[in-house]
Amino acid sequence: MKKKLSILALCTAVMVSLAACGSNNNEPATSGAQSSAPASSASTDNEASKEPAEKTKISYWTNDRHDADYIKQVVDNFNQTNDYNIEVELVVKTDEYDQAIDISFVSAQAPDVFRAKENTIQTYYKKGYLEPIDGYLTDASQFPEIENFNTFDGKRYSLPNFGATMRLVYNVDLFQKAGIATPPTTLAEMVEAAKKITEVGKADGAYGFAQNFKNPGSAFGRSARVIAEMSGYGGFGYDHKTGKYDFSNFKEIINAFKQIKDDGSMLPGVESLDIDPLRAQFAEGKIGMYLSFSSEPGVYKNQFPAKIQWAAAPPPTIDGNINGASGFLGGQWLVMSNQSKNKDAAWKFMQYMYGDDVLKPYHEQGFGISMVPHIAASAAPPQIEGIEGFLPTKYDGVWPLAPTVTIEGSDNWTEFWKYVVKGGDFDALVKQLNDRYNTALDKARVNGDVKINASPDFDPAKLQGTFAK
Repeated sequence: MKKKLSILALCTAVMVSLAACGSNNNEPATSGAQSSAPASSASTDNEASKEPAEKTKISYWTNDRHDADYIKQVVDNFNQTNDYNIEVELVVKTDEYDQAIDISFVSAQAPDVFRAKENTIQTYYKKGYLEPIDGYLTDASQFPEIENFNTFDGKRYSLPNFGATMRLVYNVDLFQKAGIATPPTTLAEMVEAAKKITEVGKADGAYGFAQNFKNPGSAFGRSARVIAEMSGYGGFGYDHKTGKYDFSNFKEIINAFKQIKDDGSMLPGVESLDIDPLRAQFAEGKIGMYLSFSSEPGVYKNQFPAKIQWAAAPPPTIDGNINGASGFLGGQWLVMSNQSKNKDAAWKFMQYMYGDDVLKPYHEQGFGISMVPHIAASAAPPQIEGIEGFLPTKYDGVWPLAPTVTIEGSDNWTEFWKYVVKGGDFDALVKQLNDRYNTALDKARVNGDVKINASPDFDPAKLQGTFAK
């Protein structure tokens, strides 16, 4: 069970799948977890014959909306077909998901199973929300075990499903109308393209650029972050070479966003724009471009059918030079609450969700690029409009984990957005951010909460090629 799989081997398997041929399965799961699902060590021999009079009810929370219809179908199928008399309530939360999780644990009303992402699972682990699943596993060798992404201090808390690439999503029609031949490759080109699109589209309510700035962390986390990574800088402000935070590398990036805002090239009302309303506006042809994850093709097929011609391109860099890699995100998916009063039932549901009947269509329908080698190797390439722009290239790579620290005051994304709106002294802002983050980092290292240290030989350019054939 403790077999380690290297990231490189995993990613090679991903690329094999994307090149493979085969029929596409567009149907949701229609049966329980297959034999390749993680085996359970819990005995179930007598459960069918001793079925309780009332169903065992458990809850599953997620903040993923791009796959909500598919997940609802597979959860409904589990409820209708499982032999354990288990009923799962699916709850899809909004952008206040993290706060809702915290409140649920404080009030002892936590979901039995919930979705965790690469930037939250560390926090959930440190807060003691997670139940290790090792005791339920007899063989999980087909699922990559990645330290600090699904495994902590030698215990497994999740298994991977899919990973996500990040791209510039753009309206081909508006680009052509504005006379822009190719997507921007530099920040200056992005600013100029946003301005040109606004000039030709404003009369019809179309603007050059938007991000979901209702939540600055979500907005910059899918835009400024990847621009920094492609330019060779840590997307969370952490410098892996020095082992310190340094937000000065974001100066040109954030100033480009500010210039777009000052030019009037951002969709009005972006400060209160959530991601789904942004997608709805883009599908209607009101936004020239934004940056986001490889979940977007599924969104524009199932959630907001696009009325425009659109495509995806690599994110721009600061100056056009690619000195790093676009972060490929993933390694975890479902986790079990340590507050669950029905852990065996929760595991049976997780086991079903990690079965081939669920994971394979998930990949093939374009909801996410599989990080499970046997799924990646056997599934047909995703057959969905727009997915080709999101498939891994030599410029996608897995960045090492950045520390998670608890700072005093607002986080860097919130402060960056304030600067975009109000202006100010960016160098002074960087200094106070560096001071606050590094103070928190030093304290976390002393307390043993952070074990990530400087890597003087770290070279972000060497992350390139992780997904190359």
